[in-house]
Amino acid sequence: MSLIAFLGAVEVGLIFGLVALGVFLSFRVLQFPDLTVDGSFPMGAAVAAVLIVGGMNPYLATCAAALGGGVAGLVTAWLNVRLKILHLLASILVMIALYSVNLRIMGRPNVALLGEETVFKPLEDLAIPSYVALPIVLLVMVIIAKLILDRFLNSEIGLAMRATGTNPRMARANGINTGYMILGGMALSNAFVAVAGALFAQSQGAADVTLGVGVIVVGLAAVIGGEALVTPKTIFRATVACIVGSILYRVAVALALNADFIGLKAQDLNLVTAVLVVLAMVLPGARNPLKSVFTGGGDK
Repeated sequence: MSLIAFLGAVEVGLIFGLVALGVFLSFRVLQFPDLTVDGSFPMGAAVAAVLIVGGMNPYLATCAAALGGGVAGLVTAWLNVRLKILHLLASILVMIALYSVNLRIMGRPNVALLGEETVFKPLEDLAIPSYVALPIVLLVMVIIAKLILDRFLNSEIGLAMRATGTNPRMARANGINTGYMILGGMALSNAFVAVAGALFAQSQGAADVTLGVGVIVVGLAAVIGGEALVTPKTIFRATVACIVGSILYRVAVALALNADFIGLKAQDLNLVTAVLVVLAMVLPGARNPLKSVFTGGGDK
């Protein structure tokens, strides 16, 4: 694999690191199985692309994308908290609805951003090549987002949110409004995902209504794979695991698709994803064969 292909994989991995942080917040912190991300990712891309083409500052357009993703997550949480719809079903309903919403936003299946002003446009004027500068800038952005999330989850509200996911009954007994925690957490989770979608569209030069296909699987692969490599004993380590897992996942996919002796092609991407997720889930158990015994799953 060439250096350009490797840095391209790292670039996409860093963008999807934001997706992994959002998935971590919903799946791990709130214990909320959320499929909304398959709709909020292309929604972020659609909102940012339409606003940029319309002449808006790309930074403001990216912020607007985050707001749109936050609203999508808020609707999912509202369906669950207020209307008592099962969380998984609520997220599926919003994900399906967002497909039509995204088409409405863009007015067509895709919007091109080639030649438009994006947040990455200033990198073209630097002395170093853009394929080197872009991963560096994205790394800084992802680290800042990670530190903000760490600070939030260790704040009073963040601790209440973690308590809501761990033991909602005990959280309510301690005066925590678990409904508000779920609403806020889901909005923040999908805001992260929508920002990733906006950045992905700007880096790839287009927004498409099908961008969200399989995003949830990629996010889970990053979270689970990262936790297999970096033990998430603290919030700091857990968010590091998300970013590391996302980068390694993309590099592993790129290596698999570029290895001629394996014979994989672009259409095998979902197959590679499934295999990597299975390995990420199995390897931690294989590393500690006594784990199943201590958890009651071994032979008696």
